[in-house]
Amino acid sequence: MSQTAIETDVIIVGAGPCGLFAVFELGLLDLRCHLVDILDKPGGQCAELYPEKPIYDIPAVPVCTGQELVDRLMAQIKPFDPVFHLGQMATSLTKTAAGMWRLSTDYDTVLEAPVLVIAAGGGSFMPKRPPIPGIDGYEDHSVFYAVREMERFRGRDLVIAGGGDSALDWTLNLAPIAKSVTLVHRRDDFRAAPDSVNKMRELVAAGTVNLEIGQITALNGDGQTLAGVSIKSKADELSELPADNLLAFYGLTMKLGPIAEFGLNFEENVIPVDTEKFETSTPGIFAIGDINHYAGKLKLILSGFHEAALMAQAAHHIVHPDRRLRFQYTTSSSSLQQKLGVA
Repeated sequence: MSQTAIETDVIIVGAGPCGLFAVFELGLLDLRCHLVDILDKPGGQCAELYPEKPIYDIPAVPVCTGQELVDRLMAQIKPFDPVFHLGQMATSLTKTAAGMWRLSTDYDTVLEAPVLVIAAGGGSFMPKRPPIPGIDGYEDHSVFYAVREMERFRGRDLVIAGGGDSALDWTLNLAPIAKSVTLVHRRDDFRAAPDSVNKMRELVAAGTVNLEIGQITALNGDGQTLAGVSIKSKADELSELPADNLLAFYGLTMKLGPIAEFGLNFEENVIPVDTEKFETSTPGIFAIGDINHYAGKLKLILSGFHEAALMAQAAHHIVHPDRRLRFQYTTSSSSLQQKLGVA
């Protein structure tokens, strides 16, 4: 049975700064947006890779961190109530008989809209797969790279691998409901927030969480259902731990993923677009931000903002071909100010 589709005006793949600002420009034109992103929070690279890194080239903002920029963009688009489908990868794209773009995700979400905007930066963030023999057979059965439903891990023996925020956060969050939690990291030094590290060490001291310094070298099971993991310590000593599930948080890498299969004339991992509308070679599909290319392209956030503004004008003509679009300024238009809640 086919999944019932959620209909909207515009589907945006990628919830980084350019995707978020696109919501604003589209919202001014009364276009509703749904966004899909593989990360579990909006912000793209700014939120995931450099939330504390200062940015100096946002117009009229002398300096802000990556996370501050994301927070301000989220506040700016709040009046337009965008719908986020986070922690999901766009897996397939088809055209319906009615001329709508039908996008499906790996979380069984199905969206339909007359306009699709690719704002995926350099591609999708993909989890790094640890170099453990035979791990692919266990993936999505016993081995996971993200937590979507905490309850599936209740009463289970969990091994969590990694030393960053994700590994520490889920160690703290799953410890109260799991049968056991063992955190494995190659060294006794963590990249996570100090408060999280301190709380983890308190749980270790209390015997609630186990901490193993070493590397996972093998998975023990039937090739799909996990029974335990083998760990090699820094002293080259081998030990085995019982495990129903392995949660591996070894970071993220940038890959095109299924987007590359959408038939968008990729050239060296970027999508050629025109500079009038930033439309791809496929009518109704646009690309903005670092994922696109044209003569003179600069990979700057401010360039992506400009591209989003022009894209929105073209998107309106596709969604509402019978409506005349009147250009307005937010400084003088009472109708735009009412949409923004500042009238």
